[in-house]
Amino acid sequence: MSDYIKKTAQFVKNQLEGEGSGHDWWHILRVWNMSKRLASEATDPVSTLVIELAALLHDIADHKFHDGDLSVGPKVASEWLYSIKIDKKVIDHVSDIIKDLSFKGAEVATPMKTMEGKIVQDADRLDAIGAIGIARAFAYGGYKSRELYNPNIEPVSHTSFEAYRKDEGHTINHFYEKLFLLKDRMNTESAKKIAAERHTFMKEYVDRFLQEWDGNQ
Repeated sequence: MSDYIKKTAQFVKNQLEGEGSGHDWWHILRVWNMSKRLASEATDPVSTLVIELAALLHDIADHKFHDGDLSVGPKVASEWLYSIKIDKKVIDHVSDIIKDLSFKGAEVATPMKTMEGKIVQDADRLDAIGAIGIARAFAYGGYKSRELYNPNIEPVSHTSFEAYRKDEGHTINHFYEKLFLLKDRMNTESAKKIAAERHTFMKEYVDRFLQEWDGNQ
């Protein structure tokens, strides 16, 4: 492991350890590990340095906690990377990945320009689905004081990032508005296979939730 990676991991851990919304150090660690796995299975040559730095720094200043400002994360990440004297090309690449990474609404395209970006985006999205994805969804809903479910509020297919970030719907809607869509938005073949299984588990959970809600199970 390079000194750059070690320093960055410690920096991020110091910033996010104990965070309670599901965007904590453990989320970062899982995305970091999955990014390394996907990179090892990639058929195209990739920069593991860029991938690992972007995975570690992708939530260092998430827009959800900065009034939807997408510029804060890349700025904080760049400042850190400049402070440890990494090559500017690496800094720019990592910053671009962080800027474009996030899901921004069902009808908003979020393509990644490079294979490194595609890998980190896949790793981040894989952590949003499956068993851990379910736990994180409800952790975030609780953090934001949202209802578990309200059958009177239908899911929305957001056509802009502004509409998506301002939505205050219940947590079950989040599955329909984002999480169930991620399986078909994976970039790499490896991620697509992992996502298919996690999607099935997540779908079974929500089906069971709704059955229990109605007293049918």
